[in-house]
Amino acid sequence: MAPSGGVGRYAAADPAEGAGLRLDARRNRRRILAAAREVFAEHGIDAPMATVARRAGVGVATLYRHFPTRDDLVRGAFAHQMAACAGVFAEAVADPDAGRGFRRLVVELCRLQREERGFPAAFLAAFPDRAREHAEARSEAEQALSTLIRRAQAAGALRPDFHVSDLAVVLLSHGGLVAALPDDPAASARLVAYLLDSFRPAPQHGPLPPPGELNLAGLPVTVPGSG
Repeated sequence: MAPSGGVGRYAAADPAEGAGLRLDARRNRRRILAAAREVFAEHGIDAPMATVARRAGVGVATLYRHFPTRDDLVRGAFAHQMAACAGVFAEAVADPDAGRGFRRLVVELCRLQREERGFPAAFLAAFPDRAREHAEARSEAEQALSTLIRRAQAAGALRPDFHVSDLAVVLLSHGGLVAALPDDPAASARLVAYLLDSFRPAPQHGPLPPPGELNLAGLPVTVPGSG
């Protein structure tokens, strides 16, 4: 993720996508990866491997032939997203305009979060079989993020009290919206715009993206006492 490595060490988890396998084996591999992304989005990355196999329409033995461990399956399922995330961080940190780099980082991470709902758990949680290695990758990413934040603050592009942990708050807030309204990208875009504006030292209220379809009567929540 960071230029020094970070999530990038996971980005090439499945670069060949089954090259060298028979056609039927490649098809099984693609079905397993697609099923894994669906199951992880619905149940988290700790979902049983058997559930993934059933969703893919293959036997558990077939799944384990392609992905011997859960770590292998998680990294394979989200290899492209990890690569995209690595690129986002590298570009943000390398941007000579730190404020622009920070804003791009927030926008792109939220886009990845919206497009692949299982990915944030894979990114934020330690992979079961390589917890130490993943923790080191996250530590490198956090250091790079801290440097970017300090540069943006020094340039007057980011409020001085913004903390690296606030990015986790952003992803949790945006993740809640995505979970409730998975098919409303307009609502996602407006939330991100509101957040970015609030992060400026002196808010500069530019035009917001168009609103989504949500209204108060259609809120996907249960009102206390209503049941």
